Amino acid sequence: MPNINLVAPELQVSQWLNTLRFITLAELRGRVVVLHAFQMLCPGCVSHGLPQAMAIHDTFPAADVAVIGIHSVFEHHNAMTPVALEAFLYEYRIRFPVAVDQLSTTGNIPHTMEAFGMKGTPTLIILDRQGRIRLNHFGRIDDLRVGAIIGQLVSEAATDPL
Repeated sequence: MPNINLVAPELQVSQWLNTLRFITLAELRGRVVVLHAFQMLCPGCVSHGLPQAMAIHDTFPAADVAVIGIHSVFEHHNAMTPVALEAFLYEYRIRFPVAVDQLSTTGNIPHTMEAFGMKGTPTLIILDRQGRIRLNHFGRIDDLRVGAIIGQLVSEAATDPL
């Protein structure tokens, strides 16, 4: 991935769910950040990606690891509205904050998805404590590998150079 080790671009979102305020990546510096991009009608997201994100959220202390969902809709726009997403999050008991990716006015790829160079959903992006992209993975990824990456990044001091 060409954006590995670069500071992550800021999220471009239209709405947040499961939180009362807009969250920025800049304010999360000092913590490892796990971004899970999904669509609620994506079978891989529902069967693997979201359960993995929920397990990460439940396993690692919030002081060390922030988990953020990004609902990045690039198809079936009329079916995947924020109202439907709110019901989906409730039914699947997803408790971490979820951003609604800002829709593009010129094409189907939403802004955050494009800025991060995502190929589709599910996509797992992990940022280190300095806000640099350390993993940008499209598709299913093994839980043990993800846990090892997060564990390594949590153990790094916030001021460690590359």
